[in-house]
Amino acid sequence: QVQLVESGGGLVQTGDSLRLSCVASGRTFSAYAMGWFRQAPGKEREFVAAITLSGSSTYYADSVKGRFTISRDNAKNTVALQMNSLKPEDTAVYYCAARKFIVTMDARYDYWGQGTQVTVSS
Repeated sequence: QVQLVESGGGLVQTGDSLRLSCVASGRTFSAYAMGWFRQAPGKEREFVAAITLSGSSTYYADSVKGRFTISRDNAKNTVALQMNSLKPEDTAVYYCAARKFIVTMDARYDYWGQGTQVTVSS
């Protein structure tokens, strides 16, 4: 069982930056690929970014490529999402997710956090 807790969301203006963090419980964090997803009001949950077990490979949705960076610290059981040049269309609830061993860009993750709200005003 893995519990995920996100933090770092908030209200910012267009062009600002935010850094989301996700802390995982358990002693096998390094066995999980990690992902970030988001869900805007009235829309389906969508993939944002993912990172492999060691952090050697990362994957991004086209809409955030070049602006967002995913990283992880296996010693601290944390995964982060650095979000730069934020736009109003980035407004959503952001979720951290964990999947045993294999990274994926779809929603087939085993564990999910409760989400953190990011609002970007124009």
